[in-house]
Amino acid sequence: MGDKPTIAISHLGCEKNRIDTEHMLGLLVEAGYSVDTNEELAEYVIVNTCSFIEAAREESVRTLVELAEADKKIVITGCMAQHFQGQLLEELPEAVAVVGTGDYHKIVDVIQKVEQGHRVKFVSEQPTYIADETTPRYRTTTEGVAYLRVAEGCDYRCAFCIIPHLRGNQRSRSIESIVTEAEQLASQGVQEIILISQITTNYGTDIYGKPKLAELLRALGKVDVPWIRMHYAYPTGLTPDVIAVIKQNNNVLPYLDLPLQHSHPEILRAMNRPWQGRVNDAIIERIKDELPEAVLRTTFIVGFPGESDEHFEHLLQFVKRHEFDHVGVFTFSPEEGTSAYNLPNQISQEVMDERRNAVMELQQPISLKKNQQEIGKVVDVLIEQEHPQTGELAGRSGRFAPEVDGQVFVKGNARLGSIVPVTIQNADAYDLYGQIVNN
Repeated sequence: MGDKPTIAISHLGCEKNRIDTEHMLGLLVEAGYSVDTNEELAEYVIVNTCSFIEAAREESVRTLVELAEADKKIVITGCMAQHFQGQLLEELPEAVAVVGTGDYHKIVDVIQKVEQGHRVKFVSEQPTYIADETTPRYRTTTEGVAYLRVAEGCDYRCAFCIIPHLRGNQRSRSIESIVTEAEQLASQGVQEIILISQITTNYGTDIYGKPKLAELLRALGKVDVPWIRMHYAYPTGLTPDVIAVIKQNNNVLPYLDLPLQHSHPEILRAMNRPWQGRVNDAIIERIKDELPEAVLRTTFIVGFPGESDEHFEHLLQFVKRHEFDHVGVFTFSPEEGTSAYNLPNQISQEVMDERRNAVMELQQPISLKKNQQEIGKVVDVLIEQEHPQTGELAGRSGRFAPEVDGQVFVKGNARLGSIVPVTIQNADAYDLYGQIVNN
């Protein structure tokens, strides 16, 4: 490795970005570069940025400025690089390269060109690349968990969302490719595989001519891994076939992440999601009937332009009626390049914050009740952390996804990355507390 520079990667943003980071790490290590988590020791720092909303861009900019002040050579990758391209090279002299969301697989070439004295811009106008099981990867999650991307990009054009502009149109991997990677991960000791894409229920539409999520889950059900979890499942795509496969396969968790965004048909129409307004109630009731053990998570946007008090009250009643296990709430962020950016009747941040707080206050006792229903049960828990001082363990049961939901704090002894039975003894609105069952 001698003469090759040391490289660190600063990862920002979502788990889709995380997979890009992991592939860049894998490619660099394979090419013989020394990769260090300590940015101070690195000559180059790759910043894998997020540009989804203003707050994410601000965090990305802060990181870039701090590294520039530390005299690091900065390679800017990810959504912000795709979004602002040449502008970043102009405004940040310390940036030696920008690499778009469809070009991260060229990272070794980028570093080599920079080492030769070039400033590099690799940004495909329309991202079309998607990594597969043959692309080197160095995982950055806890040892028991891995994300598996089944598709990239999105064909929908929701009024608030810039993702198709940043990530391109949907492109799915084949079932065979995904299963091969799942088997690789299982052989590495991974206990939980989390399937991600922009819209997982639309998986396969682009390559097979129709959604193939049920077939994919059926194939993954044969992989020797205890837990398979789905993220980003649009309720309209949770067909009887998909529900049946979840019921039939013990390793497919009945955890449904439904990015609903709102409940009122008028707001959903304004969001360019008119197909959703007619079916939310009926589909959620059907899911609950057919999959009574399902854990339902959703996210909402409050303060979309034109959201009246009546629209917001509709949302509150919807949350109250359906009693979701987990709810995330975001305030609307006007993004340049989206159709909602110039809509009339924009709502003040103060009102949006009040509405977000009102939804969260309404949800809190619901979450508490749901968690308290776990008391007395013996549940499987994936152990992920050990407190260095107290030795207390923390992990997650099937009802909690990493980083977005709660945790289970556990007394007893267990190996990190293992799944163990835990008797739940206590609960609060976010977390569970229990004792490992000793056989």
